[in-house]
Amino acid sequence: MAVRRFDTDHLKFVVILGALTAFAPLSIDMYLPAFPAIAAHFHASAGEVQATLAIYFVGLALGQSVLGPLSDRTGRLPPMLLGIGAFVLGAIWAAQAPNIESLVAARFVQALGGCAGIVVSRAMVRDLFDERASAQVFSMLMLVMGLAPILAPMIGGFLIAHYHWPVIFWCLAGFGLACLIAVWLGLGETLPREKRSHGGLGHVLRAYIGLFADGPFMAFSLANACISAAMFAYITGSPFVFITLHGLSPEHYAMAFGLNAFGLITASQVNAFLLRRVSGRTILNASMSAHLAAALALLGASIFMPQSLAVLMVCLFILIGSLGFIGANATAAAMARAGERIGAAAALTGIIQFALAAGAGALVGALNDGTAMPMALAIAGLSLAGTTARLFAR
Repeated sequence: MAVRRFDTDHLKFVVILGALTAFAPLSIDMYLPAFPAIAAHFHASAGEVQATLAIYFVGLALGQSVLGPLSDRTGRLPPMLLGIGAFVLGAIWAAQAPNIESLVAARFVQALGGCAGIVVSRAMVRDLFDERASAQVFSMLMLVMGLAPILAPMIGGFLIAHYHWPVIFWCLAGFGLACLIAVWLGLGETLPREKRSHGGLGHVLRAYIGLFADGPFMAFSLANACISAAMFAYITGSPFVFITLHGLSPEHYAMAFGLNAFGLITASQVNAFLLRRVSGRTILNASMSAHLAAALALLGASIFMPQSLAVLMVCLFILIGSLGFIGANATAAAMARAGERIGAAAALTGIIQFALAAGAGALVGALNDGTAMPMALAIAGLSLAGTTARLFAR
């Protein structure tokens, strides 16, 4: 029976899961400052180095599609431990890669393992908590999603300034090893043996087909994925918009980026507080309306007031902050539809989310025309799509 209330007894559980969900943002953002050094070391082009990032998203999607259903069959801990082990081995391989092709392969292995921290954690939360309580837990995990993009580039920049670039991957391997020990000693199994599935590949395919056919599940998953992709469009487009277009220094850009991340963190914790009194569905409806209004305002400002930095920053603050309400409640609502297919549901929500995020980032880069319009159009379109999807979840 799912727990209806989150309390301090579950704090260790949330802390460990928070560390595990940091695998993806740390592995993506921490080595970005090392791109020039990696290119110089391997005599590789910028495109070849960027392939090490693109392959990571592919690995995240493929890994989730396997580890999610596998966790329904074996329990949560075996796939989690297997994934963390693969993450550590991939990081060690990356640190010792002899050429750029080997680094690409290492990053793929690292992603295949690192996705366990995302997909299995989401399933474990749903194993233990009902919809409202799980939304509170997801809100706490949003702290990691807000802090990691700020801290990871800073850590990576410090390491690359004082050491050679492989040390970044040695640090990721050490972090993964610490998580492996924490999971082994401090994280119990959350899926009882009697609740595990016993089918083979056909059972997995039926689980995915059933989820695709579940209108509310797909609606909540798409709503969350669209809003997450809108944030990725912001991450991709904001350096150019703030630094090149509006003339902010890198330091001031970091401050603006950090302010928006602070809004996300604050909103996620306010959401956890509100859930004690208000349903997650009510919060989700209000926050998605606010996101759409801010997205349309951003688009209007990009058309009619392209030089107004203040309006741009206010709109983006609301957009990023509202994700602190949307992400937790939409994920909890989708996972509430999973039934006995929790692992497959956790995998499918993650696959949709990362696929849309990667596409949004690529679209903003491809449409770059020297203005803020590509970023604003992508955010507005994704916000409208997410709001429309939410309407089909009734």
